[in-house]
Amino acid sequence: MLQCKDCEFFRWGSDGAPELTCTPFVNIKEPECLLKWQLVQLNTVARSHQATLDMYKRLAPLQEKMFKHMEREIGEAEESDGWKYDNDDEEDNPFPV
Repeated sequence: MLQCKDCEFFRWGSDGAPELTCTPFVNIKEPECLLKWQLVQLNTVARSHQATLDMYKRLAPLQEKMFKHMEREIGEAEESDGWKYDNDDEEDNPFPV
């Protein structure tokens, strides 16, 4: 079995992760290479997902502030428009005597 380190399509990435530059539909040398390629791709997906989660963690405080601000603005708008909808007295007796 050919070791990845001896293959022309293998190199170490800048972050120390293995990179396979082979294409499974064109230049896979051995059947085991396909499994290794899938593992490397799965690792890439996992790292991307972790980066997304890290970004969401950074954005969470900002989103919380934004939601509180929006709730306050909506509450103030509803309060200022309350006179339009305050019909409690008129509903009880539409024609006061």
